[in-house]
Amino acid sequence: MSIDKTSAAPDDHVVENPEAAKAAVTVVDPRLLVREQGLKGYVSEFKRKMKSGDLGSIPVVIGLAIIWLIFTSLNSNFLTAGNLSDMSVAMVGTGMIAVGIVFVLLLGEIDLSVGSVSGVAGASFAVLNVTNGMNEWLAFVLAILTGTVAGALHGFFFAKIGVPAFAVTLAGLLFWNGFMLQILGSNGTINLDPDGVVAQLTSYYFSDVAAAYGLAAVVTAGFFLSSFLGNRRREAAGVPSRPLSETIVRTVLLAVLAFTVAIVFNQYKGLPLAVVIFIAVLLVTDFVLRRTAYGRKVFALGGSVEASRRAGINVEMVRISVFAISGTFAAVGGLFIASKIAAANQGAGGGDLLMNAIAAAVIGGTSLFGGRGRTWNALLGVLVIVSIQYGLALEGIASPVQYMITGGVLLATVVIDAVTRKTQKTAGRA
Repeated sequence: MSIDKTSAAPDDHVVENPEAAKAAVTVVDPRLLVREQGLKGYVSEFKRKMKSGDLGSIPVVIGLAIIWLIFTSLNSNFLTAGNLSDMSVAMVGTGMIAVGIVFVLLLGEIDLSVGSVSGVAGASFAVLNVTNGMNEWLAFVLAILTGTVAGALHGFFFAKIGVPAFAVTLAGLLFWNGFMLQILGSNGTINLDPDGVVAQLTSYYFSDVAAAYGLAAVVTAGFFLSSFLGNRRREAAGVPSRPLSETIVRTVLLAVLAFTVAIVFNQYKGLPLAVVIFIAVLLVTDFVLRRTAYGRKVFALGGSVEASRRAGINVEMVRISVFAISGTFAAVGGLFIASKIAAANQGAGGGDLLMNAIAAAVIGGTSLFGGRGRTWNALLGVLVIVSIQYGLALEGIASPVQYMITGGVLLATVVIDAVTRKTQKTAGRA
């Protein structure tokens, strides 16, 4: 009697890729791994991430540390309180725009109009408030809404009409730049009130030392409570959670960083208002992306549009809203940039602003392929770019070299992103 071997041994499948299969079996929730194995669990999880190419923000942090070490060795003024404080204020305008770019990149798309939209926002505020005498706060709100409307229009043509995001935002870049020049008129420059709302965005400092220390304490306590309560909810639901000891260690490390920054600010003019607003924006947007249904929809679209549509997600509305968010943050960033020079002029939104905003999001760790990133990536990326700019400026090195170095850093980041994606596919995780 002949025996059908395939039917007799249904569990004896041929494994075409034993290494990938092994990796798939050994992947465990890191919280469970750490809870069961302690320090050994940390090491095992780190090795797994390195092997799968899931590097996270590690390359950016290491790169930033190297940049600071190099420039400090070249010029002792680089890490002075004054220079670090000026850097933190200067990065906010570009950083705000980069936050909006992160949302768009999570969809796997691009927005080339943000530079021009930022210029329109600054020009709109100047024309409404200075030229026409409108109330500052009303002009401020309307200027931001110009960005929201512009972004929503781009999203409409992309989501409803089907025009590629690259094409529609490239058209927006040209149109909004022309619109800005038109409303500024022949003069081309409108000076802002140095004591007004917009000017105060980057010139106001909380001089009381308690402000910086208080913010550091609030951020640290907020992080601990969020982590602690999150772990309690996970334990109640019967899913893996991080041990209390890890939460305490993370909180202590954050406290050291936060209070060190506070000390630096208090050695100069105090806590900058611009930094407070930027941190608040990062906290809110990170919460929206990671803790709300809307954020999950954004990530889902970045993973697979078709799967999202089948899951009942309104793909068109999410896309339109994301581009509206990008336009809004472009407008906010434009107002911070106008605040820095206390004027709106024809050069606003031009130069390397667009490329720096996109580069900040990508260098910080947001994937160009969609579905992976956090708004905190904008902070890391813009810190790298501004550090390079200020470090080279202290050495008297011309702008062309700054562009080349920033371009090299961006290329290295994109290469790491592409290699990471390829490695994860090989490991069966993407």
